[in-house]
Amino acid sequence: MRREMDALVQTWVRLGCQSERVQLGRLPGVRLPDLGIAAAVGGVGKAQFAVQTEHLLEASPGWDLVICAGAAGALAEGLAVGDVAIATSTVEHDYGNCFNRRPLPRFVAAGDAVESFRALRREDSSFEVHFGVVASGDEDIVDAERRGELRRRLQAIAVAWEGAGGARASAFSGVPFVEIRGITDRADDRAPADFRANLNIAMANVASLLSLWAETQP
Repeated sequence: MRREMDALVQTWVRLGCQSERVQLGRLPGVRLPDLGIAAAVGGVGKAQFAVQTEHLLEASPGWDLVICAGAAGALAEGLAVGDVAIATSTVEHDYGNCFNRRPLPRFVAAGDAVESFRALRREDSSFEVHFGVVASGDEDIVDAERRGELRRRLQAIAVAWEGAGGARASAFSGVPFVEIRGITDRADDRAPADFRANLNIAMANVASLLSLWAETQP
């Protein structure tokens, strides 16, 4: 979403990073030379995110890693608003195949990227970083019963929309992928209001973590 991207870029600029508007194929984007990061809006929903990710990868080759960065609802009890969830794998939870017992699509995150986030020495204790499964589906989870169902079935720590689309496109193009989410809500009946109230702080924490991580990359 545009609001998620704007919050990311605003935080990076506030941290002193230079930013420049760029065109990535047909997608307008922002390049952060100090961080070695380029960012673009991926679109809403798995399909749109997959289309735009694949276009970006084909139109501007040479990417080392695709990061799906955005907001998420917490499924696990230990996650608080403002915390950051890094997916060890992304599971497509709304894949409704009724004709066989094929397991839900699961996309394992780039191991080197995940481990580099684990190894970060963080001084900011205002939020926690969690690692685990992130559920992905075109569904707003705004009900405690549905939240509990996803948690039990997938052992996921958080739920969001677009990750599986980005993971599919990245796998198709042979580019490593990782999903990183800032927690805005508890995926319950308060989620719509909590999302709006907490989006900026959640994305600011994602941006600060990515900034710290980028400084450690060769």
